[in-house]
Amino acid sequence: MNKISVIIIAKNEAQNIGECLESVKWADEIIVVDSGSEDDTISIAKSFTDKVFFNEWKGFAQQKSFTMNLAANEWVLSVDADERVTDELKEEILNSDLNEYDGYRIKRENYFLEKVIRGCGWGNDYQLRLFRKSKTKLTNRLVHEGFEVEGKIGQLKNSMLHYSYRNFSDAFIKINHYSTLEAIEKQNRKRVNAFSIIITPVIAFTQHFFLRKGFIDGMHGLFVSIMHAITKLQVQLKIWELKNRK
Repeated sequence: MNKISVIIIAKNEAQNIGECLESVKWADEIIVVDSGSEDDTISIAKSFTDKVFFNEWKGFAQQKSFTMNLAANEWVLSVDADERVTDELKEEILNSDLNEYDGYRIKRENYFLEKVIRGCGWGNDYQLRLFRKSKTKLTNRLVHEGFEVEGKIGQLKNSMLHYSYRNFSDAFIKINHYSTLEAIEKQNRKRVNAFSIIITPVIAFTQHFFLRKGFIDGMHGLFVSIMHAITKLQVQLKIWELKNRK
């Protein structure tokens, strides 16, 4: 049986971190790297593991790379504070011969306001989260960073749960933050004008609600599609601001 190190980055995740850590307490090692929480995140984390560290925030990719390098075991499972490893996924990881591949994609069941979303492209969300440390690195991106594995990649059958947005206030805080990072990343590659500012959110909504079948999730699918459109509108506005700031 392969030994598993679980890695988690966190900041002000007191409402999430306990349930997250409870779902991975079976792991051989749990590493939490905090970037300056002002709530009970650290004390909650220390009740599950003695491997709680501080690292100054320099971006998602840098923080996850720092955390991965602390892992003592070759096999590493990366989990976000708002995610939960199901019992079925735990059993699959512990009872499978992982050595056939160098990394594994895991499907996420994404929730919005406590409801699992099947449309909007959320129902087919596979993330590379279980991997050999020696063959893995982080993509150098400000947002939507990911792990890259040099070698064969497989796919696990069972899912993890992702409680991305528990309420609208939380959602607006997150999309404001992510849209800023996306704008900074794309400012030298994207041209913004009046037409793009108007049409981009319209296209974003249409893709999510109609082409990616957000309508099958009813009002929740409508909300997710609107939030996606708002995010893309914010990216357009922030790129314009960055380009025209004196």
